[in-house]
Amino acid sequence: MEMKIDREALFADETSLFRYPTEVKAGDVVTFRFRVKKDNADRVFLCGRTKRQQMEKVKTIGRFDYYETTLTADGERFYYAFQITLGDETVYFNHMGAVNREEMRIENAFLLLPGFFTPDWLKGAVIYQIFVDRFRKGNPESDVLSGEYCYLKEPVVHVDDWYAPVEAMDVRRHYGGDLVGVMEKLDYLQWLGVEAIYFNPLFVSPSNHKYDIQDYDHIDPHFVGFKNDEGKLLPKGSKENRESERYVNRVTDPENLEAANAYFAKLTEEIHKRGMKVILDGVFNHCGSGNKWMDRERIYEGRPGYEKGAFIAEDSPYNSFFVFDGTDKWPYNKGYLSWWGHDTLPKLNYENSPQLHDYIMQIAKKWIREPYNIDGWRLDVAADLGQTSDYNHRFWRDFRSAVKEENPDAAIIAEHYGNPEHWLRGDQWDTIMNYDAFMEPVSYFLTGVEKHSDDYNAWLHGNGRMFFRVMAEKMSRLPIGSLQTAMNEISNHDHSRFLTRTNRQIGRIATAGSESASRGVSYATFREGVVMQFTLPGAPTVYYGDETGVTGWTDPDSRRTYPWGKEAWDLITFHRDMIRIHKRYSCLRTGSYKPVADDLGYVAYGRFDEHSAVLTLINHSEKERTAVLPVWTIGMTENGTVDRIMQTNDAGYNVGVKKAEVKDGMLTVTLPAWSATVYAEVF
Repeated sequence: MEMKIDREALFADETSLFRYPTEVKAGDVVTFRFRVKKDNADRVFLCGRTKRQQMEKVKTIGRFDYYETTLTADGERFYYAFQITLGDETVYFNHMGAVNREEMRIENAFLLLPGFFTPDWLKGAVIYQIFVDRFRKGNPESDVLSGEYCYLKEPVVHVDDWYAPVEAMDVRRHYGGDLVGVMEKLDYLQWLGVEAIYFNPLFVSPSNHKYDIQDYDHIDPHFVGFKNDEGKLLPKGSKENRESERYVNRVTDPENLEAANAYFAKLTEEIHKRGMKVILDGVFNHCGSGNKWMDRERIYEGRPGYEKGAFIAEDSPYNSFFVFDGTDKWPYNKGYLSWWGHDTLPKLNYENSPQLHDYIMQIAKKWIREPYNIDGWRLDVAADLGQTSDYNHRFWRDFRSAVKEENPDAAIIAEHYGNPEHWLRGDQWDTIMNYDAFMEPVSYFLTGVEKHSDDYNAWLHGNGRMFFRVMAEKMSRLPIGSLQTAMNEISNHDHSRFLTRTNRQIGRIATAGSESASRGVSYATFREGVVMQFTLPGAPTVYYGDETGVTGWTDPDSRRTYPWGKEAWDLITFHRDMIRIHKRYSCLRTGSYKPVADDLGYVAYGRFDEHSAVLTLINHSEKERTAVLPVWTIGMTENGTVDRIMQTNDAGYNVGVKKAEVKDGMLTVTLPAWSATVYAEVF
């Protein structure tokens, strides 16, 4: 009988086991390695667009032969795949695994990008996202006051009851979470195992979300407190914020602003002392209509130390920062271009304003420098910035240069939906918020519900084969450094809470109401999702409150308060245990990833490197399943034992170590219904 190529044994990727160095500079000699079953190939080739280089068999370990070749990185992008021949059979290998020639696509090729280095500290880092107004109230004296000013033509509201439900029109409602509260809970975050904190915007802004920035130079004093807190509130019936003496004083008084900045510097210093990093939200596509450069609220008009805003006068030094369309006239010109038609969000006009460009570059540097020393930026709607694609890429090249000049290890993480490859070429972003290669496929597989809870797809729900295919396709768009640093969230401030998605219902707070977000949820499915979050490639990012079972429909309901005093400690300790597992095994940070088995409601995949191997099994079904798994494909022992280090089920979870026997490279296990199981081996 003619021997066939064992496709299950074939493997290579871009991690250090199969490419060294993984991230390279021009002139580096790069070693490429490929794995085949022992004596199961006549020849193996490294194939690029213009070159095809035969590889040499260099060693045999267990049932595998390893082939290698070297190339000198020449500074250009190098797309490559592998070709394996045995007799008359030829197989190719790329990001999609073993494929035939007609299935080869350049977009699924491996990629070497000389000169692209991503921060090592971010690779597989455990990140915690904080939406400050809803995390923890530390200083009640800093709260936004009811009626302090107007937002969207109605008075803002201070919500007195920390546990009060979010409302459908929530943007002007302030619960009082602040940075003092964050400081108070650093012990908790350190105990949990957090390695970096990502803050939603902190700069002076009138909304609770603060994506309508008023002053990029200063932390909002409402998040800290006030040195000077005098003046009357907005007169009853008035919607002119310039008439609110209290608000104007709070956000324009230099002592208030500098005190807020000083407190933030103190906070970052304390975070760093605990071994954690700080990532700030950078909103540079648009600002707020109340921004001091525009001043539609007229709160800066006539104030000492402030120039006239572009809304105020045609001769404003900031006029070029915006596009005025000629539909209105000065003074108080409302005819400016805004983002998606929201007049509270003026679009910034970089193309026609070198001054604006330079200002934002200085802002990027300012917060990286002492005394703030932040460790990175998350970039809001990054692909939207500018009026053209060409300018967008130019801006982000300049931004990267500015940031990396201050700190080469600073992270640049972009919010992005869709294919990010044109920004991930080593000269712009480091990585992205990982919607396409994590949040969406995990959500569809485990719940059938897309990330806003706006659609249910029964075909994708539990479809293990489709899950692996989508993951492979989307992961292939990310260079290895970008994949290892991508923010892997199951929930965040813009989408429904994952626990709510486990109810498999469609809804939003305005139509379904607040209470329905907690009805019919599955904690078993939730635990499956958390296990996947901490075992798939990327930087697992916990959205505050997820670890204690906070529910909520999409924005604004996903921005509920953290339930201090009412925590679900079983879920918190579960997260802590998964964080500990993630941090213990190096393969879960930067190791190879390989699908092992799939079926309806079932996936198994491995992570492995030279030090460890981890196998994750998800039985997302109502029936117990017995699985026989070829763990030899992920480098686990051929004959011996491996440790079961985590198993969840419908009732809870067990983190005690239980030995399991491997015979001839096969592991036979019984998986409970609705479960996630993790096995590990240290070499």
